[in-house]
This record gives sequence, C-alpha cells and structure tokens, in this order.
Amino acid sequence: MADINFSELATSLDSEDMIGFTRAFVEDIRKGLRSVNQERYPWMEEIGNTEWKGVIALGMGGSAAGGDFLSALCNLKGSIPVVVQRDYVLPSWWDEKWLIISTSHSGNTEEAIAATEIALKLGATVVVISTGGILSGLAELHYNCYFIPSIGGQPPRSAFGHIFSRQLALFRGIGILPNDDDDEAMLQRLQLIVEDYDFINNDDSDVVELISYMASQPIALLGPTEIMPALNRFKNQLNENSARFARIGIFPEMNHNESVAWGGVGDDADFSVGENVILFLTWNGMHSRVIKRLEWMIAHTPSDMAWRIHGEGESLLEALLHLCIVMDWLSIALGLIHGKDPSAIGPINSLKNFLAGQD
Repeated sequence: MADINFSELATSLDSEDMIGFTRAFVEDIRKGLRSVNQERYPWMEEIGNTEWKGVIALGMGGSAAGGDFLSALCNLKGSIPVVVQRDYVLPSWWDEKWLIISTSHSGNTEEAIAATEIALKLGATVVVISTGGILSGLAELHYNCYFIPSIGGQPPRSAFGHIFSRQLALFRGIGILPNDDDDEAMLQRLQLIVEDYDFINNDDSDVVELISYMASQPIALLGPTEIMPALNRFKNQLNENSARFARIGIFPEMNHNESVAWGGVGDDADFSVGENVILFLTWNGMHSRVIKRLEWMIAHTPSDMAWRIHGEGESLLEALLHLCIVMDWLSIALGLIHGKDPSAIGPINSLKNFLAGQD
C-alpha cells in the first residue's frame, strides 16, 4: 500500500467527487439540523400535538438508511416506535394513526412513491423529504402531505448527512425524540474524525493499513443490536462504493446460531472463516452482557485479521455518526484500490432502465 498514490487514483477514478462529499459530511448535518423547525414549517406544531401510534419510514437504499438510524434512536430514547418499510406496499396492520415519513433523494424512487400514494389514499399524514421529483409534487396535491426539501447534486448515498439531519430535526421538532444533545460540540468532534480518516490529506490515516487486508479477503461486520443501522449502511457502502460483499452479524442474536458457524468444521469453497477480515463495531453504551459476548468472540475468532472500530462519543447518535464517517472513508479507499469509481453504479442504472421498459 505504501506504493499506491491515492491522490492520483482519486483524480482519475472519483468522477463525482465522493471524497469531497465525505469531507462535507459534518457540515451537511449542521445545515440540515438548522433548516427544519416549527418557525419554518408551522405544520410541525399540529403533527407534534397529535397522538401517534408510531412512525413508518418509507424509502430505499441510502434514503432508507435514516429510518434505520431513527428507529435505533427511538428504541433508546424515543416516545414511539419507528418501523422502516422498504417496499411498494404498507403493512396490513397500518392505519392513519401511524405517521408516514417518505424519503427519496431524487423524489422518484418507485417503491416509495407507490407506498406513499397508498398511504395518502387511505387518509395518512405524510411528510416527504426529497430534492424534488414526484414525491414533492404529492405535497401540492394532498392537504395532508407536507414537504421538506433536501439538497441535490450528488449521489444519494453521499447525501446521507442532508437527509438524516432533516429527519432527526423533524423528530425533535415534533417531540418524538428529545433534543438533549450538544450538537455543536458533537459536530466539532466528528469533524476531527473526518480529518483523521481522510486518507488523501492524512498520511497517517488508519484507513490505509486496514484496507490492505480488506482488499483481498472476505469481509465480516459484527456489532450490537443498537449499532445495526451502521452495520447495514457499512455493508451498503461497501456494495456501492467498492463493489464488494460483506456479511453482517448482530449481537446477541448471532451468538445463538452464527457463532457455531464461525467456529467452523472445515473450509468452504466460497467462504473460509479463517480468511475473513472481521470488523467489530462497538460503542460506549453496550449492555454489559453483550460486551462479554464480544470479548468471547474476539478471543475465539478463527481469523488473525480482526479489528475493533469503536464509535466514540457521548451518545448513540454520535457513535453512529462516527462509524458512518469511518465506513465512508474505508469504502471509498477500497473502491479506489480495486480500480473502481466509487460513484459508479452501472447495475443499478441498468435495472432501472429495464424496469422503465416494463410498464
């Protein structure tokens, strides 16, 4: 890896400046948190005064990731549950007492549009977060549909800061989540993480050593239940930015089944546990018994290539965002050393073109 010129690779491969968007992640969050409040959107007061059973977060891909993060935060501190729905339809148990949050970066994600239209026809209250598109137009057609604009001009997965910060500010503004975080202090700490892991500007970044192993080995991501949104997003970023697979294991559930497979009884032709790069994602708020399970897994892992990536911070929110920053840098660097443009998503575009011709 010492012979690789990452700056030259980035110049030749990073066609849509994924590196620049990663550097702007913290500022995206700062602006998004400031942009959503009751003064700007007076309808938030009425929504906040309504007694909801819960929230259904509609979306796909990078636009759905924020729903996962909101769900984890609400499980810890929220007043109602959040269910993420990645599909064309709504659950059979849904009724109009559930608030709908429909998120699509482009506003044209067909699954989100279909589910949102079903919800509106059945009398739902819907909040749309997008940069425009068909979803934003629904707010003009339906009195019970409200629109919060996001920022465009970049790939959806790089716009997570824009999207999630608006979702979070909405949840705080309508009272689903408490506003008890010192945002500015948190964001300043997170900016330092951005700079530490910037493998272009920082020769001492931990990214370079880690991807030297990840480049040629299978990847496994393990962590506790409340970190699941970061694990899932990490997998998705590796899929899109690096064109790589990754497997996920969630504590404590994985200890009741998957830990047997990690012990192994022989080498599988496609998956040898001893050859895996294993990344253990952790944070300060883990249950004491889960920590014990993690310690056992580390002690008994069959792989010599295991690292612990700790989500630092004073809250679950900060830990999750910390891990987002690390995963973004890792996935971009891994894509570059594979000779892949981290912005390129040819198979996704091909599928969309195919579906467009099937109407």
